[in-house]
Amino acid sequence: MKNRFLFILLFFLLALACQKPDKQVAEELDMGYYTAEEVKEEMKRCWQAYKTYAWGSDVLLPLSKGSFNWYEESLGISPFDAYSTLAVMDMEAEAEEVLQYALEKDWDQDIYVQVFEVNIRILGGLLAMYDHSKDKRVLAKAIDFGDRILPAFDTPTGLPYHSVNLRTGTTAGNQGKGKGNIINVAQAATYLVEFGILSYYAQDPKYYQAAKRASKHIFDNRSELGLPGDQLDVETGFWTNSWTHIQAGVDSYYEYLFKASLLFGDEEVKQMWDSSLQAINEHLTDDFEGRRYYTIVDMYTGAIKKRSVSLYDAFFPAMQALSGHIEDAEANQKAWDWLWEKYGLLPSRYHYGADTIEYSNSELNPEIIESAYYLHQLTGEEKYQIMLNNYWVDLNTCCRDSIAFHAVYDVRSMEPKDYLATYFFAETLKYFYLAAAKTEPFSLQEVVFNTEAHPFMRAHFDPVLCKEYLGIE
Repeated sequence: MKNRFLFILLFFLLALACQKPDKQVAEELDMGYYTAEEVKEEMKRCWQAYKTYAWGSDVLLPLSKGSFNWYEESLGISPFDAYSTLAVMDMEAEAEEVLQYALEKDWDQDIYVQVFEVNIRILGGLLAMYDHSKDKRVLAKAIDFGDRILPAFDTPTGLPYHSVNLRTGTTAGNQGKGKGNIINVAQAATYLVEFGILSYYAQDPKYYQAAKRASKHIFDNRSELGLPGDQLDVETGFWTNSWTHIQAGVDSYYEYLFKASLLFGDEEVKQMWDSSLQAINEHLTDDFEGRRYYTIVDMYTGAIKKRSVSLYDAFFPAMQALSGHIEDAEANQKAWDWLWEKYGLLPSRYHYGADTIEYSNSELNPEIIESAYYLHQLTGEEKYQIMLNNYWVDLNTCCRDSIAFHAVYDVRSMEPKDYLATYFFAETLKYFYLAAAKTEPFSLQEVVFNTEAHPFMRAHFDPVLCKEYLGIE
């Protein structure tokens, strides 16, 4: 009986620890908002943990103090993802160490890599490194890496294969998951930003043109409602699924139409974004029980297939706000904030139609933080600063461990998961830091972030030279 009592007491205390402090109590204690310096100290602590327990590996396992690699050989993804955050936080010694690591990295590896994932993390990280440092040796590394993944686009449709061998340039479908040549829209068309930047700095349009051909295939094959599907065959170009949404698997396709138009002034791509946003607003908007969601519908009929959202969708208020649709962005962000408040973190997938969690894990994702940051910067409203502070408190309460931060298996129990995604360095901590910085390193009008939050200054890309170097007509 005594042991049972102690167990119940311990469970109660753990549950209490993962609850948000009552806002009135917090005000009485004068807790105030988190600071940029606090975030920087956490970046230092987590980065030191990576260097101590996982240096050279792709991922830190914070609970076991170990490491994990995505493939048979390490790509060292965490350093490439972390560099731009280290630079933004003026952690110069750490940033220089990563730069030297990048210069020593040999990409002649006999491994198949996912083109989408290494593009946004490694190529994006290298390009941000060059954009910041202007070290020509880094640009040479970026060109080498870009040339190694470019063969994936050599297909009848221009859509890239799922994977490419870094040494041989041979390509592969997603065989490991039994899908052959089937890829999703994000895997097909999240290249305009990185390939455009690479074309600009290499003064060679082949990269941007490959990316644009893939994006145009998605756009040109949308339905009469203006909507793409979410999966298609690389070799035939035919849709294999008629569901459409803004979730993971489609999200960054839309994101890159907008961001590429900002960065390079490509009017054709801007028209693709404008048309896509109109279709999203008309067919995916679902005001349900007083909250604004963007749902899953059939690309041909617009009929709702499932009232379900994933935490990745929380990127969309940022895009809405930056493109001038503040009212829609605020309504969307309000729904995401409600869901965070409901559980203390965002579950990976939530069925709002049935008010049930479909996937309960949470991986320290940045999207809701990103959108709150954008909205705070663009509106100046204190409510977004309050949101950000709440997210910071919750992550520290439930995900901070002795050496870094960890994911959770279930937002209802906060059971810890031994994994620290590389985007925690690249995105989550960066957005928290920028939102709290008293002196901003840059404004949202001056910078474009790739989907992994690697920043690129718009002033670095001359509109006239963009037309020449990217082959924009």
